[in-house]
Amino acid sequence: MKTELMKKLFAFLHQKNRYSSEQEFVADLKEMWFGLYSRGDSEQDSSGFEHVFSGEVKKGKVSGFHNWIRFYLLEKQGMVNYFSHNFDGPWDTYPDVLGLQFSWDGFYKEVGSAFIGCSPEFELGLYTLCFIARPGRACYLSLGGYSLSIQTYPWTKSTYGNGKKYIATAYVISP
Repeated sequence: MKTELMKKLFAFLHQKNRYSSEQEFVADLKEMWFGLYSRGDSEQDSSGFEHVFSGEVKKGKVSGFHNWIRFYLLEKQGMVNYFSHNFDGPWDTYPDVLGLQFSWDGFYKEVGSAFIGCSPEFELGLYTLCFIARPGRACYLSLGGYSLSIQTYPWTKSTYGNGKKYIATAYVISP
């Protein structure tokens, strides 16, 4: 919340009567992104943040893993092997969008997408906005004069607070 971007996001959501205070927004942000739930054997071992920004391996395949910084760092360590891209966004500056295929620690990601060259708070803010405004649906936006879409999905098997949903995933859609 110390970044200008997150302050603007709160101000926008506050203006739209989504949150009455920054404290309420921050508490909800923590739960929706970092609240634990089970993707498998009833052990609460996953969160939206882990899935989107760190990635998970489920049933022998990479799941989530939409963050370019983590990708870059693991590729430098030899743990990620980039194969190809199937989409390169229309932007000639950063942030850009890339649809890509890769393996992570021997597990394959057939179709993935990520913003490239943006800050973590940019991704977190954009994904949060779309999750709140259009949960489970495509969220259509404009970035630098070009259209882009964000897809979010809520976790439907458990809730927090008064029936609020955790983030299951959020990612930029690559055509």
